[in-house]
Amino acid sequence: ENREDMLSSKSNRLTEALEEANKLFNGVSCAREAALDAQFLVLASNLGKEKANELHSEMTAFDSLTFAEDLLTFMGINRIEENDSDSESTSCGYLPSNAWHKLGEEAEKYFRRAPSFHYMLGSFNSDPPVPRQRIERQRKAPGGEEKRAMPAQLKKMEESHQEATEKEVERILGLLQTHFKNDPNTPISFFDLVIDPNSFARTVENIFHVSFIIRDGFARLKLDDDKLPIIEPSKDDERKEDHHSTGARNQVVISLNHQEWK
Repeated sequence: ENREDMLSSKSNRLTEALEEANKLFNGVSCAREAALDAQFLVLASNLGKEKANELHSEMTAFDSLTFAEDLLTFMGINRIEENDSDSESTSCGYLPSNAWHKLGEEAEKYFRRAPSFHYMLGSFNSDPPVPRQRIERQRKAPGGEEKRAMPAQLKKMEESHQEATEKEVERILGLLQTHFKNDPNTPISFFDLVIDPNSFARTVENIFHVSFIIRDGFARLKLDDDKLPIIEPSKDDERKEDHHSTGARNQVVISLNHQEWK
C-alpha cells in the first residue's frame, strides 16, 4: 500500500509539473526559454519511463521454451525409448510418424479455409503460349556507325562556328586598321564601331568579337576627354610589350540592355 501511495504521489506531482510547464512555456520568445523547455521535456520523459517500468500489469510473458515443450507433449514425444535416427531430436526422445499430422489437424480447426477454385461452366484446356520470335539484332551495326559519326559531325559544326568567329574578328580588325591608316589622327568611338542601329543582336555579337581583338592585344581601349571609350589598333612594338608584361590587358563585363541600345 505504501508503494502504491508513493506512485500515486509521484504521478500527481508529475502532472502538476506538466501543467505548470505548459503555463510557463506557452509563449517561447528567446533561445534560453526554448532550451529550458527542451530540458524539462527530457526530464519529464525520463520520469514517465521510470513510472512505466514500475507498473505491474500482471500479464504473463510468452515463454518460447515452455510453448515448444507443450507442443512436443501434445505431439506425443517419447523420451523413454531410444532411436538411432540422425535427427537432432533423438537425443531427447523421438516423435511418432504422425506427430506433425496430428498437430496440423488440431491447428486446422482455428484457421478459416479459403474455398477451392472452380469454373462455373466447367474447365477448359488452354493452348500453350505461342513462343515469341527472337528479334534479329543485325540492324544494330548501321545504328552504331551513325552514333560513331555523330561526334565527328558535331566537332565539324563546332569548328565551322569557330572559323566563322575568327573570320568576323579578322574582318572587324581589318576595318579598324584601315580607318586608322587613312586617318590616324581621328580616333573612332567604341560605340560607333560596335552598335548596329538596326539590330540589337548584331550589336551584342560585335561587342563579343571586339573583345577578342582587345584580349589578343591587337587593339586597346581608352577614354577620351568626355570620358567615353575610344578604340585604336595597337602597334607591333606595343603589342610585344603587352605580351611580355603581366596584367597589361584586362577584360571586363559590360551590361547593355535593349533600352540602352535604342
